Amino acid sequence: MRALRIALAAALLLATPALAQQETPAAAPARGDFTAFVEGLRADAAARGVSPATFEAAFRSIPGPDPEVLARIGRQGEFSRPVWEYLTGAVSAGRVARGRARGEALAGTLAKIEARYGVPRAMLLALWGVESDFGASGGGLSVVRSLATLAQAGHRGTLFRDELLAALVILQKGDVPPDRLKGSWAGAMGQVQFLPSVYLAHAVDFDGDGRRDIWGSDADALASIAAYLRALGWDPALSWGYEVRLPGDFDLTRYAGPLSDFAARGAKRTDGKPLPGSGEGSLFLPGGIGGPVFLITGNFEALRGYNTSDAYALAAGHLADRIAGGPALSAPWPSAAARLDRNGLLALQKGLAREGLYGGDADGRAGPKLREAVRRYQIRERLPADGYATPDLLKRIETR
Repeated sequence: MRALRIALAAALLLATPALAQQETPAAAPARGDFTAFVEGLRADAAARGVSPATFEAAFRSIPGPDPEVLARIGRQGEFSRPVWEYLTGAVSAGRVARGRARGEALAGTLAKIEARYGVPRAMLLALWGVESDFGASGGGLSVVRSLATLAQAGHRGTLFRDELLAALVILQKGDVPPDRLKGSWAGAMGQVQFLPSVYLAHAVDFDGDGRRDIWGSDADALASIAAYLRALGWDPALSWGYEVRLPGDFDLTRYAGPLSDFAARGAKRTDGKPLPGSGEGSLFLPGGIGGPVFLITGNFEALRGYNTSDAYALAAGHLADRIAGGPALSAPWPSAAARLDRNGLLALQKGLAREGLYGGDADGRAGPKLREAVRRYQIRERLPADGYATPDLLKRIETR
């Protein structure tokens, strides 16, 4: 559960890919306040085994808070654009080609990782590609400075203070020197974009050089993705999901169950292959009726553990399929689908809560809990149960 909690928090903040909570960037604190904040970390760092020498080396070259980091709060593509727009960039022809090329170059290493962890090589390549374009863009900002900036600003409560202390532990362990501890604006590190606590729990020294190097070692980066995904619940017996076609009379109220039952009811994979005879799935219509339809498995939730965005999980899954030689999506995305912004989603969550249908956080984000609540409302009102939140649905609830 701790791994999942960390993942859910981290996914809100990764600089790579549901709608973003728009936040006003915090004002840059005064340099003296920043110094006092850093000094206030010493006792907690020491309690975690960080020596005074390591502590001082970590902050020696940091002039103060990073205004670029403060300005980035609330700007994430996977949470701010429609799913189909995000997929266009995340699953580009160029990225598919680069993924296949990297797969060929690292075939031996990927085979060993796949054998050890049970995660398909195409999925490892896809996450690697989405997170850092296969190691090309792991971020160049000081992780210590970024985390200290966010921690002192109080962003996300104590999350970043805890992550900053974890970063100091990494330096104490000697896996990477301070000048190589680089990452994104939110402190997500290296080729795999792990937050420091995730690194400490799940990073792997797969090349056997004595260091868990997710910055410079392709083998360590890919094995670390595999180890983390297994910890998040990846089931080697299943795919993440499948694009399917449904018959016109398909009963959308029965939207979850055995994959064999979906097949018996007429759901067919768009690539012409049969659905598995075992395993569970649920329908996911990220653009509503008329757009692509997916049968997703529990592995989709494992991907959401890496990053809680539906768009991110869908992009990673589809990119993996394309790298493995699968086709592009069959059904077109809606050209101008009606969709709710964050305020609309927040109002919908509150409206469904009043109806006794939504029990999640009122955070203005789309996700499985809201999707489930929308479906239950649609079923109750005898509407097509696609689980898609629209302005018309919000209007209907607000005018009851």
